[in-house]
Amino acid sequence: MLERAEDAPAGVDAVKAIGTVSKNDYVTVIEPLIDNARREGRRIRLLFEIGPEFKSFTPAAGWEDLKVGLGAMRLFEGCALVTDTRWMRESTRMTSFLMPCPVRVFGTQDRAEALHWLASLPEGPGISHRLLTESQVVVVEVESPLRTADFDALALTADDWLNTHDELAGVVFHAREFPGWENIGSMIRHVRFVRDHHRKVRKIALAADSKVASLVPQLAKHFVQADIRRFGYDELDAALAWAAAPPDPQASEAG
Repeated sequence: MLERAEDAPAGVDAVKAIGTVSKNDYVTVIEPLIDNARREGRRIRLLFEIGPEFKSFTPAAGWEDLKVGLGAMRLFEGCALVTDTRWMRESTRMTSFLMPCPVRVFGTQDRAEALHWLASLPEGPGISHRLLTESQVVVVEVESPLRTADFDALALTADDWLNTHDELAGVVFHAREFPGWENIGSMIRHVRFVRDHHRKVRKIALAADSKVASLVPQLAKHFVQADIRRFGYDELDAALAWAAAPPDPQASEAG
């Protein structure tokens, strides 16, 4: 069976597997948890505990787990698996990079640490962005590993503008160091954002000092229509001015 734990901090849902877990357990415990999150407009931080009392999942429970997970994947903000069962720990570590949210594995004795980790996860997107309507430029401030939620929020801002305008003058990414992606799901969402929007953005500026940033313009020009230029981290004003400026007709003819 599955049972809800009552000692979880606010914003965290804790579930424990005991004995044999069946499809009905997912219907009566997990599905209401997900439905409540949707109704309240919040994302889910889930602690899933598998202790020594656990015996097995029925085949129907395994299918229900997969079905529920695929249908609600975007709702999850973080997952912690608490167990000492070796095969579960190893399989979760191997597949966690594929999840659209951070996933960590804890031992049974580290349950309190798992709850603390879930409670301390940053809320909402890990980057900030703003639309400068006068210059028609979106400025993206990057300080932490890129998350799926970042590109969902960025796409919402861009699409709201593009619903009533033909294009964005530019997008400026401002980052001291490129922090990478939280997982493969966020990287795929990044690629999808570029695919869906690059034909409607005239210019992309990278105001960053990292070595990775110096390679982006040369690599991206092979699959991105927008004009791309790199600036130093402290050259944000110059990057904004370049992104907002009309395209150079002579440069277009030369290209």
